[in-house]
Amino acid sequence: MLGAIVLLAGVALVSSEAYIAIRFGVSILALIVAVFAWQARQWWWLPLLVGVAVLWNPVFIIQIEGDVWLAAHYVAAIVFIAVAVLVKIRNPDDRNKRPAR
Repeated sequence: MLGAIVLLAGVALVSSEAYIAIRFGVSILALIVAVFAWQARQWWWLPLLVGVAVLWNPVFIIQIEGDVWLAAHYVAAIVFIAVAVLVKIRNPDDRNKRPAR
């Protein structure tokens, strides 16, 4: 969910100097969430999350301008929200789980 918040805040900062912080935040959070998707064995999320990490990469900047870039912010925010809702990782040390019969 934090990735979606950063992306939506980035819409207001697209043309400012502070946008580089948005690029760092989005790309790092996308890679972190990709690791969680990998651990949950829901590999179909990986291309979307890696794509977000590549598009918002602050080192090798891909220039996309105008409405396409703003739409990409909203699409990537939807991806982050969908992954947050649908990807669940089991905790092997869960003390509240039912004992095996």
